Amino acid sequence: MKSGCVTVLCVCACVSVLVRSTISEPVTESHTYTECTDGYQWDPQTQHCKDVNECETIADACKGEMKCFNHYGGYLCLPRSASVIPAPEPAHTPTVPEPFNPCPLGYEPQGDSCVDVDECERDEHDCQPSQQCINTQGAFTCQCPDGYRKVGTECIDIDECRYRYCQHHCVNVPGSFSCQCEPGFQLAGNNRSCIDVNECEMGAPCTQRCYNTYGTFMCRCDQGYELGPDGFTCNDLDECSYSIYHCQHQCVNQPGKFYCECPEGYQLLGTRLCQDVNECETGEHQCTESQMCVNIHGRYQCVDTNRCQEPYVQLSDNRCICPATKPACRDLPYSIVNRYMSITSERSVPSDIFQIQATSLSSGAYNTFRIRSGDDNSDFYIRQINNISAMLVLARAVTGPKEYTLDLEMLSVNPLLSYQTSSVLRLSVYVGPHTF
Repeated sequence: MKSGCVTVLCVCACVSVLVRSTISEPVTESHTYTECTDGYQWDPQTQHCKDVNECETIADACKGEMKCFNHYGGYLCLPRSASVIPAPEPAHTPTVPEPFNPCPLGYEPQGDSCVDVDECERDEHDCQPSQQCINTQGAFTCQCPDGYRKVGTECIDIDECRYRYCQHHCVNVPGSFSCQCEPGFQLAGNNRSCIDVNECEMGAPCTQRCYNTYGTFMCRCDQGYELGPDGFTCNDLDECSYSIYHCQHQCVNQPGKFYCECPEGYQLLGTRLCQDVNECETGEHQCTESQMCVNIHGRYQCVDTNRCQEPYVQLSDNRCICPATKPACRDLPYSIVNRYMSITSERSVPSDIFQIQATSLSSGAYNTFRIRSGDDNSDFYIRQINNISAMLVLARAVTGPKEYTLDLEMLSVNPLLSYQTSSVLRLSVYVGPHTF
């Protein structure tokens, strides 16, 4: 019987008593009295004692979380996780009186002495089929398989996981256990310890570079690539979409890299800037001998060296004069000097772009500068600096390619001599197609 959490194993046997007369006179009759010990009851049909199943006959035989296991002559209260190797039903054979044995229990006579009986060899033991019978002097013992411990006559599984045999995880199974490791580790040779797995040597799914770490790994990408959301794949980095890789003109992306490209008439300066090619200096122009090569942003211009028109006559390659001896020159500027320049598109305004300087000044004279004629005069104006110089100013931002021709006139007046004359600087302004 059980009380509280105390496990009581009740094991009893059936006893048969044969009573005979002990007087010297012949035995005239014999009587056999049969009764059963606790845990058994008499079965009149088989004429033998039959085990009582206390787990069924006793209400709430085991308390708390204990589980009831019936046993011959009694019952066991064990944890619900326990497993029990059941014992076979005892074979009931008719009780036959054994011959007189003068030797102690577990021994038998042999000549004038008593020798040990090997119950295991004779199969005269009550070990369960799962147990091993081990003979001892005068007796025997029943040994449970590895992974089990003996409780009474039963073999109960040992929960090895309670003893922390495994470094990470332990899985108990009947009669044994197994160790399991966390992801990124594998069992060592002792089947208990866990060692780091080098995933990089075992086919980690990194598309480019792999770095092993304790219990895991990391994927990294080569320059010009970035790691994808899955943490494994390397995708091309579009450097052209980032301002830190800004090209002055055009950015061209390629797998793992990029390069800057310049428009025609420009060359790459360093890795990102564009510089105008001076075709007039490199000889990459097609101007004739009667023409002059003028370099401008992104290209060049061929201009005729003789640009003087009647009544002007040519004095040099870029200067024309109108002789006073010609009547038609009376109301015209005395000289026209040709100059050429180039500016970039979208220049910030107002912007000083060209300075006009008088080469000489007669005593008592004063000069006045103005734009005599030209294309889109509203885009420019003159700011006089002093009596001998003035500045041409770009008034509005302009976008090329575009070309202006401006006649910048300097009018010289000498009131003492009642003398007035003028000269013109004919300025050709070429606006490039880009901001550089």
